[in-house]
Amino acid sequence: MPNWLLPENIADVLPSEARKIEELRRVLLDNFRLYGYELVMPPMLEYLESLLTGAGQDMDLRTFKLVDQMSGRTMGVRADMTPQVARIDAHLLNRASVTRLCYAGSVLQTRPSGLHATREPIQIGAEIYGHAGLEADAEVQELVLASLALANISEVRLDLCHVGVLRALLADDAEAKKHESRLFALLQAKDTPALDAISRDFSPVVRKALLDLPGLYGDISVLQRARQVLPQLAGIATALDELEYLVTLAGSAQVTIDLADLRGYHYHSGVMFNAFVPGLPNPVARGGRYDHVGEAFGRARPATGFSLDLRELARLMPVAERKDAILAPWSRDAALRQKIAELRKAGEIVIQSLPGHDSEQDEFDCNRAVVFDGGNWILKNVG
Repeated sequence: MPNWLLPENIADVLPSEARKIEELRRVLLDNFRLYGYELVMPPMLEYLESLLTGAGQDMDLRTFKLVDQMSGRTMGVRADMTPQVARIDAHLLNRASVTRLCYAGSVLQTRPSGLHATREPIQIGAEIYGHAGLEADAEVQELVLASLALANISEVRLDLCHVGVLRALLADDAEAKKHESRLFALLQAKDTPALDAISRDFSPVVRKALLDLPGLYGDISVLQRARQVLPQLAGIATALDELEYLVTLAGSAQVTIDLADLRGYHYHSGVMFNAFVPGLPNPVARGGRYDHVGEAFGRARPATGFSLDLRELARLMPVAERKDAILAPWSRDAALRQKIAELRKAGEIVIQSLPGHDSEQDEFDCNRAVVFDGGNWILKNVG
């Protein structure tokens, strides 16, 4: 195998793509700050117990593990930064008030999250801690749509779901509760025949509701259908009310409701959403409420947030235009060095040609040059 060959679903980021990613990262973080979010930078490695606290079995399978040569303990390379940020809120900041935190950095996963996805996403996201009301969920939803708009993506489909529907059904039937994990997987796959088979010993009301859930998919009218066909349980009514509230605040985004789309069911505690955009088979952004994670860190804190992969988002953006630049010769001449310093201080890109080499760049268009003319170094346009 050639030494330069990279593992599957791992790839270098070349100059033009890297610039798109970096410029997008700066724009999004600056926008988060306008909403009052504070930037944190969790470590790439943590002891496994801390890294996986409250994250569930799925995250355990997606996490690369290694032995710390200093302590002998097992460590993990982060596969998701959200639990790390929850730990920071719970143990390091320890605030009683509402806290808004944001982050950006690489994560590493044992397997890709979807078709053509990388195993090394560059994750960026924002989280709100300390407020249990729908106002926080609405702010996160607004921030997701604003982030996609800053990437010049106007066609967005927001898929909404709520874990409260299934949990309310299972709480009403002890036999169904025993099969929670299996039911979650079958609903996610919309496997109605298997649901029919597994639910034969459930109460008739719960059995019927479980068989109805895969068909409760579509626009906002799904909520009205759900109120008609699902049991009149307080937990279900609350979930449907919360979904309806968020749909009204989605602006120009196309919104779909899918009451069987339970990705993240074991991690989330309320509204869940996925944002889809043309050109990507996978969700470009994921998020929702996850109040119980704070409890796992020993400090109960309501929490909601979202994250997206900068690499996937940047792929949807047009090829970045080459930046105007200035070509200058290499010389120890003091006047030339001063001229170059002045140009760079003014924000100009100045590339010095090293002796004996042509200058080749994908990123820059050297449409001007510093030349010696009439006893002075001057700036001239070049063809």
